[in-house]
Amino acid sequence: MEDFSTSSDSEESVVTDRELQKAFTKGLLKPGLNVVLEGRPKAFNNVDGLKQCLSEFQRHLAWVERLDVASCLEKNVASSHMPDKVAVDPEDDFKREMSFYHQAQASVLEALPQLHRLKVPTRRPDDYFAEMAKSDQQMQKIRQKLKSKQEAMEKSERAKKLRALRKYGKKVQTEVLQKRQKEKTSMLHAVKKYQKGLSDKLEFLEGEQPPLSQGKKKEGPGGQVIKKGPNAKRRYKNQKFGFGGKKKGSKWNTRESHNDVSSFRAGVAHYKGSGKAGKKGANKRPGKKMRQKMKNRSR
Repeated sequence: MEDFSTSSDSEESVVTDRELQKAFTKGLLKPGLNVVLEGRPKAFNNVDGLKQCLSEFQRHLAWVERLDVASCLEKNVASSHMPDKVAVDPEDDFKREMSFYHQAQASVLEALPQLHRLKVPTRRPDDYFAEMAKSDQQMQKIRQKLKSKQEAMEKSERAKKLRALRKYGKKVQTEVLQKRQKEKTSMLHAVKKYQKGLSDKLEFLEGEQPPLSQGKKKEGPGGQVIKKGPNAKRRYKNQKFGFGGKKKGSKWNTRESHNDVSSFRAGVAHYKGSGKAGKKGANKRPGKKMRQKMKNRSR
């Protein structure tokens, strides 16, 4: 920790030494005598001396060499943004920066017409060349960094699209598998029904057909609708061999056939009486043991 009393004493000693040097230059000090000054010399504003110093180093140059512009916010275009003309609070950063911006804008609007009157170009030509603030090597590094960043973003986008496509493909594949499983299950049910005789339709063997192909109709002359029937070959076979009809379950008994006994013949049923049943019994071949005995007897 510094001693403030010591520092103040050293400052006073320095001031005293300066005063003694000034008194010595003026010849006020003599050997063996000390002059005590009462108070410090009073400073005064020497206007004439200041003006003289200003005239010595002042140079009367043209404005185009100086390019100094003094503008006031109350007289420029920016005054419309500050109608109250209130002094800007220096502690408010936003208002302070806005005042700087308006001041610069007003100065530019005042300097441009003067430059145009002096025929000084204010826009750079198309073939203007200026040295870059950064070297080509640094700009190359920046370019490479931006390029790598862009490639990383593109790679990420491609990965996202691939994930979305895979997800969609998996969804479609799952739907197709479910549809096939459903068709297979329905076909198995139809086959079981057909085997059990619960259904006589074989449409499940033909697969899925569009509804329009099942009942095609043709329009004849005059707009008449003609239903499409079997071809000539099918009609000829139907005429020659018949339509077939239902075969499975055709020998099943019904209530009427069970109660109808008009065609029952006891002799035919039990092989009694003359006829084919007697002849069939007379020509019956003996069994194996009987034939073996007959063979042994003949020997």
